[in-house]
Amino acid sequence: MKKIIFVTGTDTGAGKTVLSAMLLAFLRRGGCDALAMKPFCSGSRGDALLLRGLQRDRVSLDDVNPFYFDKPLAPAAAAGRGRPKVSLRNALGKIRLLADRCDVLVVEGVGGIMAPLGEDYTVRDLIQRLDCKTIIVCRNRLGIINHATLTAESLQHAGIKEFTVAMMGVKKPDISAGSNPRILRRMLPGTPVFCLPHLGFGASTVRGVKINVKFMKKTLAHLIGDDILRSFFKERTGLSNKAC
Repeated sequence: MKKIIFVTGTDTGAGKTVLSAMLLAFLRRGGCDALAMKPFCSGSRGDALLLRGLQRDRVSLDDVNPFYFDKPLAPAAAAGRGRPKVSLRNALGKIRLLADRCDVLVVEGVGGIMAPLGEDYTVRDLIQRLDCKTIIVCRNRLGIINHATLTAESLQHAGIKEFTVAMMGVKKPDISAGSNPRILRRMLPGTPVFCLPHLGFGASTVRGVKINVKFMKKTLAHLIGDDILRSFFKERTGLSNKAC
């Protein structure tokens, strides 16, 4: 079983935080001792605050977000403005330290997979060195086929062959929204592609996350995967894959 679920994206604003929060809430609601973190934040800790709000009984804000930069820049650039850059070893250490405290750890990346995090490493390098399940999050809108396939090819080039795509609905979908999932499935054969609807105003609040989880159980279960469901949901809650 993969102990870490890494949620990355095609770019900034793809919906990584909302999906990470929903995965965390879904796992915890089902009896799994899950935690979540966003190792790097730049400009604001709002994303980390949402994740902490769903697990306040277990973690501090610094557990959720050990590396914070006040400038809205890629972490490597922000760290270069008078602060030491975070080493890959240090970043991996913080992730594994929290993973040791739970059954499943949801890790949210920052920006896209090639966002520079420190000296000569990116989000992709972080994924490559973790034994994790990888989810690519993207907005279901015009242009996303290019962004999603480039992200997928970059992961594959690094030897990360298995991943899942989660397409997040937008408030005012354009004409491409209906065909995007079908084309992505054809261009990425064997890659699971799941769609989530537009989750509405308040989706990035603790209350909104908990409400949406109730209606998205089946999709979230598919995104998490059979191995985790069998290990925790069936044994601890009696919930089978079909019931999800």
